[in-house]
Amino acid sequence: LLPFFDIQSYIKEWFFKMNIETKSLWKKNASEILALIDEKKISIEEVLESSLNRIKEINPDINAVVTLINEDEKKRLINSFDNRTDSILKGMPVLIKDMNDVKDMRTTYGSKLYADHFPKKSDIVVQTIEKNGGLIIGKTNIPEFAAGSHTYNSVFGLTKNPWNTLLSAGGSSGGAAAALATGMSWFASGSDLGGSLRNPASWCGVVGLRPTSGLIPHGPSNFPFFNLSVDGPMARNVEDLSIFLDAMVSHNKNDPLSSRGASNSYYRNLLKREDAKYLIGFTDDFGIFPCDKEVRSMMHNTLKLVQNLGHEISNTYPDMSKSEYCFQTLRAYMFYCTYKSLLKKDKSLIKEEVIWNINKAKAITIDDLLEAEKVRAGIYADTMKFFDKFDFLIVPSSIVPPFNSQNKWVKKVEDTTFDNYVSWLMIAASISLTNCPSIALATSFSKDNAPFGIQIVAPPHEEQKLINFAKSLEENINISDMVPININNENIRV
Repeated sequence: LLPFFDIQSYIKEWFFKMNIETKSLWKKNASEILALIDEKKISIEEVLESSLNRIKEINPDINAVVTLINEDEKKRLINSFDNRTDSILKGMPVLIKDMNDVKDMRTTYGSKLYADHFPKKSDIVVQTIEKNGGLIIGKTNIPEFAAGSHTYNSVFGLTKNPWNTLLSAGGSSGGAAAALATGMSWFASGSDLGGSLRNPASWCGVVGLRPTSGLIPHGPSNFPFFNLSVDGPMARNVEDLSIFLDAMVSHNKNDPLSSRGASNSYYRNLLKREDAKYLIGFTDDFGIFPCDKEVRSMMHNTLKLVQNLGHEISNTYPDMSKSEYCFQTLRAYMFYCTYKSLLKKDKSLIKEEVIWNINKAKAITIDDLLEAEKVRAGIYADTMKFFDKFDFLIVPSSIVPPFNSQNKWVKKVEDTTFDNYVSWLMIAASISLTNCPSIALATSFSKDNAPFGIQIVAPPHEEQKLINFAKSLEENINISDMVPININNENIRV
């Protein structure tokens, strides 16, 4: 017979474990799950099962996860993991954006042209996550070729905003944001060219970081020196995001822009942060972009909170007056170089916005590219001059709250009418030109009961300072405590 104290210990451990299972692991934050794995109070199999069950329960309502491992693949995944608890993610499940290749996993890029594509090799982002203990369990929905900030395509259909399923989840990382908001996973990869990570993060009430180019290696690419597009972490809150950032940062010689980054853990340095008072610039519109009145009101209220926390704010910002010309030119050039071969295929299988972006580059001259690069150099110089004085810049993550999902893109804001699907994204795309890290989080709710919010911008390579400040704001906003949610905002957070 066991000694009495051993029996007590056994019963206590059994009840503790049953209590964890009853509460459902998917409701807990990633930091809590990792601690329980470390303490051997839960297994990787239980964590994985909780995530997969949640996906099967909720995903049919919002269509965020478009490819999922089956039972045989789950067993192979668990058996192949070496159970190293010293890895960063310790075997936790991760969802990958459907723009990133995962070996032997269906990867469509949101296009019917690639509906049956199974890559023979994972890309650098996926390899890095797996090396750091992440288990890839599925792919998240995107717009076709990640073009635009509304997640729908002809292969998988529409991803709905879980707070209000009549609204857009944003994009192009809309599937990732919606999956995180509903507890399908703790971590999801995103990417960002002109706001593709920041917009959906704030619209779904989660957190997304566009990092400094080179901090997170990516590729392979036929366009490896183009630094406008970056990959970045997405999570339910800033603390969990810092964990996933640790798992995505690496140096990889196969990415020519890859840098060595910080030697310390962003997560550990987040936990021991010291509160500081900052000088912060802000703008609703850079003096040139239209902005919905709900967004202007959100900015006003958010800035009042920033002031109440003891920071000094000033309506000062870099000059972005030529940013749209610059971004649209460079984006069209990138689309032409990357996707021009698509025009030789069946055009009926390609959405018109992608074709428009490819064709737009045909009219671009060498002088246009030269001018765009000069403009970008000027924007960068002016931004660095701004950061000589200011610690951060606060800007809306989008000029509108989440819009009706039946619309393809935003056509009019205030007195400005847009004739293309990129122009309404310029409040985020202008920041992409600066190579500055930017973190997006929700700070308010729209009249349609969906989150929306801000992006906080810091100087290049100041990710630690940025996420520490974002954490201090998040602690004074209760939106992250309402994640994960049931569909249409039935709060079930424990």
